[in-house]
Amino acid sequence: MALALFDLDNTLLAGDSDYLWGCFLVERGIVDREFYESENQRFYDQYLEGSLNIREFLRFQLRPLATHKRTQLERWREEYLSDKIDPILLPKARDLLGRHRAAGDELLIITATNRFITEPIAQRYGVSELLATEPEMIRGEYTGGVVGTPCFQHGKVERLTAWLQEHQRSLEDSWFYSDSHNDLPLLGLVDHAVAVDPDDKLRSHARDNGWPVISLR
Repeated sequence: MALALFDLDNTLLAGDSDYLWGCFLVERGIVDREFYESENQRFYDQYLEGSLNIREFLRFQLRPLATHKRTQLERWREEYLSDKIDPILLPKARDLLGRHRAAGDELLIITATNRFITEPIAQRYGVSELLATEPEMIRGEYTGGVVGTPCFQHGKVERLTAWLQEHQRSLEDSWFYSDSHNDLPLLGLVDHAVAVDPDDKLRSHARDNGWPVISLR
């Protein structure tokens, strides 16, 4: 059984779930519009450039989880999923996941975006295995902190390595689909790296290394 890995944002989704969560919070008046809109865009631009300080971003991005009760957050999340995520689920992504299932591969979504946002999205795609940045919880409520290594850049490799050891699996004949040059550390480890609607840096790297380039849009 081969392992098929999938990035989430701008790969299986036609957009970025992290950024859209920020947009949702602004639109609902849950956060200060001027400050949050500006910071949300600044961090997203840094991500696209490859200069994102993940710890700084997570302090910003997880703060709303710490300032509201989990029950309220989950109600907002259902609205967010309906308004922001359902419209950007991709039929071709479902087809790709289905082809790997039919081949007997094990599917795993691996994403820098935190589990609070991404777990129900993975469920919408029928993928039970998820590696994501883990928000800290104490006594059933979010603290705004992070547990363990953020699942970003080399952190994806670290988190996946631990998962492989725990499940006694290997990367033999493995696949990884991603849109972002931020995932080059992991793309370089799998047997089958695939660039999906890639950014310019990843497109160039894929061309130089003979990796397939596909579109799910």
